[in-house]
Amino acid sequence: MEKSKELIYGLNDRPPLRETLFAAVQHLLAIFVAIITPPLIISSALKFDLETTGFLVSMSLFVSGLATFVQCRRFGPVGAGLLCIQGTSFSFISPIIGAGMLGMVGGKLNTEMALSYILGACLVASVVEMVVSRLLPYIRKIVTPLVSGIVVSLIGMCLIKAGINSCGGGQVAMELGQFGSMQNLGLALLVLVSIIVFNRSGNRFLRMSSIVLGLLIGCVAAYFLDMIDFGRLEGAGALNIPLPFKYGLRFDLGSIIALGLIYLVTAVEAFGDITANSLISGEPVEGPVFMKRAQGGILADGFNSFLAAIFNSFPNSIFAQNNGMIQLTGVASRYVAISLPVRWYC
Repeated sequence: MEKSKELIYGLNDRPPLRETLFAAVQHLLAIFVAIITPPLIISSALKFDLETTGFLVSMSLFVSGLATFVQCRRFGPVGAGLLCIQGTSFSFISPIIGAGMLGMVGGKLNTEMALSYILGACLVASVVEMVVSRLLPYIRKIVTPLVSGIVVSLIGMCLIKAGINSCGGGQVAMELGQFGSMQNLGLALLVLVSIIVFNRSGNRFLRMSSIVLGLLIGCVAAYFLDMIDFGRLEGAGALNIPLPFKYGLRFDLGSIIALGLIYLVTAVEAFGDITANSLISGEPVEGPVFMKRAQGGILADGFNSFLAAIFNSFPNSIFAQNNGMIQLTGVASRYVAISLPVRWYC
């Protein structure tokens, strides 16, 4: 299929290293908060200590890099071969917390036992999504473009709330009674206008870097408005090394079934995201090529969640917001993800 006129780089184009780095950094900035939020919510709900929470956050970031590499690079039947960015899914939070409560011993939560039940259920239930990927050609009459489109639309509508909360100043501003202040709204407007201006520029380098430039302008403005406190970074130099099966595995049938049902929903969500990604990237959304990509993407979703459990993290899914990033930057090249080393975050 012909490359869309809106794209600067198509799916299989290889941008220069500088432009690749800019595009990659912007995708990272778009997903960073979303990746670390689920482990923070789960850790808070189960009252994990700071060391355990930090380790889970680090593993979520590490697995995101690994999963994105697998999804974009495609290994045999595993992977969509599109610029599909993966990260820790919000959909699994409730059943994960439920599974973690199985670690209660004598009225007190045993952290290692709780995580072993969680990771055991996540690992076994991920097979559900992998099986669904193989059955996709037979269930297309159920999972129609209308169904997957509605799912993606609902995901986008859910993201609106997160965007509005961020514009108002986030949770900290709510606690301080400053949510929606003119300072917070003005800063958000400055970033938004900057991104739009750079995105509409005739200079392709400015367009590709519109997100990161807008965020940099916002950070500089926030610094001069005394809204950034670097003092909180003191003593935050810990290094977390991935250690497979650190907490062991335990299995509970109820937790496995609950998570398995969410994996079914995630498969539909992934199908919708892959359809949108293909469309934005100027690739077919029907026919054998698309079906191969959809099957590979959903299979990779399940496989990467299996890997996540091995590396003490939570299920991964394709992030819909990064489809918008492709549209904004005009870069759909999968080499943005696969030409970089697998990312380690500490």
